[in-house]
Amino acid sequence: MYMSEMLTLEKFEEAAEKVKEVTLETKLVYSEYLSEQTGGKIYLKPENMQFTGAYKVRGAYYKISSLSDEERARGLITASAGNHAQGVAYAARKYGVKATIVMPKSTPLMKVNRTKGYGANVVLWGDVYDEACAYALELAEKEGLTFIHPFDDLTVATGQGSIAMEIFKELPLVDYLLVPIGGGGLAAGVSTLAKLMHPGVKVIGVEPAGAACMKASLEKGEVTTLPAVNTIADGTAVKTPGVNIFPYIRKNIDDIVTVEDEDLIVSFLDMVENHKMIVENSGLLSVAALKQLDLKGKKAVAILSGGNMDVITMSSIVQHGLIQRDRIFTVSVLLPDRPGQLSAVADVIAREDGNVIKLEHNQFVATNRNAAVELKITLEAYGAEHKARILKALEETGYRPKLIRVIL
Repeated sequence: MYMSEMLTLEKFEEAAEKVKEVTLETKLVYSEYLSEQTGGKIYLKPENMQFTGAYKVRGAYYKISSLSDEERARGLITASAGNHAQGVAYAARKYGVKATIVMPKSTPLMKVNRTKGYGANVVLWGDVYDEACAYALELAEKEGLTFIHPFDDLTVATGQGSIAMEIFKELPLVDYLLVPIGGGGLAAGVSTLAKLMHPGVKVIGVEPAGAACMKASLEKGEVTTLPAVNTIADGTAVKTPGVNIFPYIRKNIDDIVTVEDEDLIVSFLDMVENHKMIVENSGLLSVAALKQLDLKGKKAVAILSGGNMDVITMSSIVQHGLIQRDRIFTVSVLLPDRPGQLSAVADVIAREDGNVIKLEHNQFVATNRNAAVELKITLEAYGAEHKARILKALEETGYRPKLIRVIL
């Protein structure tokens, strides 16, 4: 089939109406904070606020609605790291059909439990999505189930593209759309519809640096499989992008940028502190990429693709983010083993408004305790300038502070 026969405006309009049956209205959120950071007008498309916590329900529901009664009756199966799993499970329940979801063993527990909560049968298999997908295809063949691909399906991509329809209705003159990329279904749908409605808009795909399979494929000119993936953005940890959607990506995506995990961590803090929103790491790709673009005087929309994150991961991200922002740090100081020394150090920190989180007093760092004992102090600060002020005060008092790795 030629490109002109697929992903048509008529189909996008049909999908946009159909998905209203299972989606919440996710109106654009203007970000004053990100606008100040970039010099542009930055809006967020909060798909993390959907029923299932992600945009994936759009493509899953539209795909299932297009199946025949016989195809649905056979039962559905898919593979997913979490968000497509919940989309298929939710849509299957709406249609009253059975669904089996194969998920990587590394999938966060919250995503597994939420998928089970929608009535799906969950099978944990493999370490990454690609391995789970291969097994799901085996089961589909063996048991005669109807496979719903999470991204390499043009009907699924059409459902995902309904996001662009909503964006243009609210912000017709948008200059940039930033779209997270895992396998490429969201990017294919959004970019194709965007170019149909507004050819001048720039569509930027964003991948984690540790799983940039689409960037590698575009550079090579053909679908390319990465030898391995390594990223905290589990929802976009894909080795091989979609073959069917690749031509649409190549035609309609203007550029692809990659984001390091460290940038996702600080973007999580930005979302929590400035917008009071929980956005998962894959959903933050579009936000983290903003600083790589020249958006001065431009209107840009960053699609927040999902918000499904378990509490343990959330806690770890917050802690690492605070460390990266110099709001938590640990110093080691050597002092004589005499009464009052600990109090003296505490007084220096208190005068500079530092907040002590943890102390570790080691009397056995040297054989001569009178010469030196070690004091490790983990502190909370307001940021880099405040941290530097505390270190300077300790230095001037003669304690010669040494920064060490933070262990909370």
